Amino acid sequence: MVMVRNRCSEHVHGDHSLAGMGASENKRLLGEAEERLSRGDGQGWFDLLAEDVRWTVTGGTAWSRTYEGRAAVRTELIDPLRAQYAEPYRRTPVQLVAEDDVVVARCRGHVTTKAGERYDNDYCFVYRFRDGLIREIIEYGDTALIDRVLAPPN
Repeated sequence: MVMVRNRCSEHVHGDHSLAGMGASENKRLLGEAEERLSRGDGQGWFDLLAEDVRWTVTGGTAWSRTYEGRAAVRTELIDPLRAQYAEPYRRTPVQLVAEDDVVVARCRGHVTTKAGERYDNDYCFVYRFRDGLIREIIEYGDTALIDRVLAPPN
């Protein structure tokens, strides 16, 4: 993986209480949120999303596209996925690596769908942070599993 440095991320503007935000702090914030998500509590993770977040689901599935903004992420991605789950979604972090404003997270999802199928996807998420919030997510996962187990969004 090639990591591209964004020189703008080295200078925090606005709230000076966030001036110390760096790779280790972003990794800590994400790690805490992922730990909660591993127990089925996704609210802390969702709270890290900036209002203008961009989430790109890669691949050629019905779910693959870029979701623009926190509201769209909730209503067009998270809520329709949750509607297919028979239990709370859990995701276990396997590895977190941070550099500059980027945190890369390898994770394993764990959930059963209402149709009785296991949806245990292996993911790699690339997160870009600014001011302690997630501004961009690029999601890589098992697209064959997505197509096989998940119904397309409405």
